[in-house]
Amino acid sequence: MPVFLECQRCTACCRWPGQVKVSDDEMARIACFLNLTEEEFVHQFMRLRSDRKGLVLADKPNGECVFLDGKNCRVQPVKPQQCRDFPNLWNLPGVEKVCQAIPREISATEFRERIETATGMLPNEPITPS
Repeated sequence: MPVFLECQRCTACCRWPGQVKVSDDEMARIACFLNLTEEEFVHQFMRLRSDRKGLVLADKPNGECVFLDGKNCRVQPVKPQQCRDFPNLWNLPGVEKVCQAIPREISATEFRERIETATGMLPNEPITPS
C-alpha cells in the first residue's frame, strides 16, 4: 500500500538550507496576498539563486525561510508549489530523521486524493497498491 506522509507542521522543512524556487505566477499570487506590487515583493523577499540563473525566496539571517513566523507560514494559503509538494513528492534521503510527518498506509485511491488536496495537483505517475 502507498504511504502518505501526513504533515505535522513542525516547520523543519522551512529551516533547512536550500532554495525555494518561485514561478512568475506564484510571485504574483504571493505579492497580491501581501498587498505588494510584484516589484516590491521581489525586492523584499527574493534573492539571486546560487547558480545566478533566477530568483528564489530569501532566507532570514539564521537560514530559515523568510516567511516562517514562529511555527506558521505567513503565506500558507498561497505558498509556492515546491513547499506544497513536501514531503510526499520529494525524494530526500534521510528526511524522516528531521521531518515529523506521520507515515500512513492508505489505499492508492486515498493516496491520490490526499496528494491532490495537499499539493493542488495529482501525482505524475499512476499509483498502484503494492
